[in-house]
Amino acid sequence: MGKMTLKSYAVKHKMSMFQVVKLVKSGKVKSETVEEHGKNVVYILEEEQKTAPVANATVTTEQNGNVSESKGLLRRVDILEDEVRTLRLEIDALKRLL
Repeated sequence: MGKMTLKSYAVKHKMSMFQVVKLVKSGKVKSETVEEHGKNVVYILEEEQKTAPVANATVTTEQNGNVSESKGLLRRVDILEDEVRTLRLEIDALKRLL
């Protein structure tokens, strides 16, 4: 079991510092706080087998979520474009009446 800082953990697992802090605060990663030179420093206690799947699971969840969101957004855009066409036709008809 090795100790590493938040930054070194983030670099090693190709994650942002924000994601690492979230993992520490949620308790998904074991950590300890040590006072050095008057400052509290958070060290992550790393177990090789346990930490790698956590990083991979986070990435796959984000990728799957983006795909379904983009399909839903494209559908909404199509609906809105149809409504705009309809409204433009109505405006043109009203302009002719005036």
